[in-house]
Amino acid sequence: MPQFKCYTTLSGELKQHFGCKVQRISVDAGFTCPNRDGSLDSGGCIFCGGHGSGSFGIRRDLAIAAQIEDGKEVMRRKYRAVKFLAYFQAYSNTYAPVDQLRKLFAEALSVPDVVGLIIATRPDCLPDEVLDYLQELNSQTYLWLELGIQSIHDSTLALINRRHDYRCSVDAVQRAKSRGLRVCAHIILGLPGESREHMLAMAGELNRLGIDGVKLHLLHVMKGTLLADMYDRGEVMVLGRDEYAGLVCDFLELLDPRILIHRLTGDGGHDRLIAPLWSLKKFEILNLIDAEMVRRGTRQGSNRAWAFTEAATTSEIDPLSF
Repeated sequence: MPQFKCYTTLSGELKQHFGCKVQRISVDAGFTCPNRDGSLDSGGCIFCGGHGSGSFGIRRDLAIAAQIEDGKEVMRRKYRAVKFLAYFQAYSNTYAPVDQLRKLFAEALSVPDVVGLIIATRPDCLPDEVLDYLQELNSQTYLWLELGIQSIHDSTLALINRRHDYRCSVDAVQRAKSRGLRVCAHIILGLPGESREHMLAMAGELNRLGIDGVKLHLLHVMKGTLLADMYDRGEVMVLGRDEYAGLVCDFLELLDPRILIHRLTGDGGHDRLIAPLWSLKKFEILNLIDAEMVRRGTRQGSNRAWAFTEAATTSEIDPLSF
């Protein structure tokens, strides 16, 4: 297997920035979501279960500081980590008054060896007063803002019951970037109705928006979700392993090499995953992606199409259709 990466990684950035091994520790601060609390809807996105998308294995019975201390022991043992980022992952972690956010984030930063924050949220949960606070926080600590964009296509966003459109995502990114925040976009590959062209078009949009980082997620079908019902009725197909690996490589080739790769596949959780079961072998798929990039003799940004994109403005954005 290759001993180097053909793409720019967050782990490499953290090692350079802090001079040591830094790991993320996921915490659950008890947030909810406007797509579940009745503000927009109560059913949530079709892929999201009752605990928030991707929030598996978090000790919700513990206070934030205790969750981090619990995670530190695991990360030290497993990865030999020295410093840590508190990752506010479950649900929408800016969906609260600023005073409440101050208390929660301050508690996380008070834990020894925590050197920064990662805050995941929805594009429609970022009023200006919250972004102003995050700008203040960014001047005091190392900070990433993660936005669940998921897709740039409005028809897809409607189908997955996202309850916001792509223009909302563009607006959130631009207002965050204007305040100097690092922005990481979450993108799901394999969403119902999206062709290969639909999915690869998202790489160009991330380039034009000036995104700083990206998390690519494989569409997982999880128990207890609306997506599971659709899958049972034969309305949804999932990507095959080799198909997904090739798609990720194509995506990376189109992506501006300055954009940091935070993740190339998601974690489904053993107990609740319905499909695709091959995704449980996460390191196999990551190795397959690495090997395919080497086989091609390519790397992130090697498809020069990305270099001819221009920074987007709200007035220029029109979600692509095919």
